[in-house]
Amino acid sequence: MTASGADATQGAERGYLLDNRQSEAGIRFGALAELFDPVTFRHVDRLGITAGMRCWEVGAGGPSVPAGLAARVGPAGKVVATDIDVSWAQDVADDVIEVLRHDVAADPPPPGSFDLVHARLVLVHVTDRAEALRRMIRALRPGGALLLEDADPGLQPLLCPDESGPEQRLANRLRSGFRELMAARGADLSYGRTLPRLLREAGLADVQADAYFPITSPACTVLEDATVRQIRGRLVAAGLATDEEIDQHLAHVATGRLDLATAPLVSAWGRRP
Repeated sequence: MTASGADATQGAERGYLLDNRQSEAGIRFGALAELFDPVTFRHVDRLGITAGMRCWEVGAGGPSVPAGLAARVGPAGKVVATDIDVSWAQDVADDVIEVLRHDVAADPPPPGSFDLVHARLVLVHVTDRAEALRRMIRALRPGGALLLEDADPGLQPLLCPDESGPEQRLANRLRSGFRELMAARGADLSYGRTLPRLLREAGLADVQADAYFPITSPACTVLEDATVRQIRGRLVAAGLATDEEIDQHLAHVATGRLDLATAPLVSAWGRRP
């Protein structure tokens, strides 16, 4: 998900730090799917998403969530997958999955009402999060479910929670630089923890939430390598790291001996009365 604006250069500087058009984006989407798809679909199944239902996947990014939703709703259902950049999702478009370029905070919701509206790792990056949330709720049918999943780096800011040596200290310093770059672009690094309250305040019923915090998954290693390669130029330009330090960190990551973590993923859900 990226910001939009009349001035493309300024918009890019305000927008999503991890550009979907970069080659590493596909690697990141694969790692995120491995880490978080089981969590997402555990909630989707708990919410009773089954054959014939209509789903809106907001900020789809990669193909895995739209494909998983389509498998659940079947040929009688519909999945609308939207993002500002649909480069990595457009290949899954078929009779069930419709892929649309769309800005959730600026464009009207897709036509029709939905049994499920879902967004994962999206709203934390959206400047007008409140407006995006209003539009997503407006798209729900009565009884429809909203499932929001966002990271909360403020709850657990470390890449290496067990900071046992210089390699771990370097890793955590680079992760701190990553957070600094995100915050400078308007990301809310404490957004995840607010989701249950925001859903209740928006009038949703039966609001619940939980969190997932992976450590030492091989996908964490893949995700870190791809992420650092995407942002290394910005880290260096901002004076947050040197090329030598980044090369050292990538070499440490490649050994597989660092116990890498992600920020907690907070999942919150509720139903429109």
